[in-house]
Amino acid sequence: MGVAHVAAGPPLMRIVHPSDFSRLSQVAFAHALKIALLAKAELEIVHVQGHKIGTEKDVHWSDFPGVRETLARWQVVPPSATREEVESKGLRVRKILNSEDDPLESMVRYCADHPPDLLVLATHQREGLNRWLHRAVAEPLARRSRAMTLFVPSHGRQFVSPANGAVQLNKILLPVDHQPNAQAAVEEAFFLAEGLGCRDVEFKLLHIGTDKGMPTLFLPHQSDYRWKERLVNGDVVQTIERESEQWTPDLIVFTTEGHRDFLDALRGSTTERVLRAAHCPVLAVPAKAS
Repeated sequence: MGVAHVAAGPPLMRIVHPSDFSRLSQVAFAHALKIALLAKAELEIVHVQGHKIGTEKDVHWSDFPGVRETLARWQVVPPSATREEVESKGLRVRKILNSEDDPLESMVRYCADHPPDLLVLATHQREGLNRWLHRAVAEPLARRSRAMTLFVPSHGRQFVSPANGAVQLNKILLPVDHQPNAQAAVEEAFFLAEGLGCRDVEFKLLHIGTDKGMPTLFLPHQSDYRWKERLVNGDVVQTIERESEQWTPDLIVFTTEGHRDFLDALRGSTTERVLRAAHCPVLAVPAKAS
């Protein structure tokens, strides 16, 4: 492994978060809001009811996840803050309402017309988003949009606390292979930890299969970040699940490559099965073009 000083990654300018504002969707909303706040990015909250997608309407704050209320609870703004005071923090929020019959197709079209830098999706829902954003929809949306996607389970560990906005991102698991190249996942995991102001972070590179050895990767340097390697044999999904259960990472990061890899949920792929058992958020990073 080579250790490299890596310049700051491209800024996250647009973060898209589909939500139906149910209780169980609030965990993913907290992650989208915190990342957008620290990145000073535009957060687009897409509601799947009300109007056709792309229609903007000046609705009351309370009609959407409580942006102002959440920021006040996190002590970022006072409880009586105006929209202008929220925007003074560098956070821009757009609300997009949608009532089309097929939310998946409408979201795919929207992401094609307005490519997000990060898509934040709730998974493992049993109510609310389960109407449309369940496993058979969330992963095809991520794959077809070709966007970097953060899947946030409604239960289990989270690295952003909805209660106070605190970030705990101390352990990141990166399953890596020779194909697709995992360099993009390595860099995005580093950029996310650094962008969230995390310190004392341990990254574990997990390669399953000893025939070719650990792939060659350039590891970004940060004095208080540690990179460890683990080379094992076994079933890919079972090994990732076992490592996750034993090591309890705060985040799992994969590199994805369309239909040929684990985001092909309709074929019972690796990520579909990993997401089904994941007890922490999963970041899917599209592989860089060779």
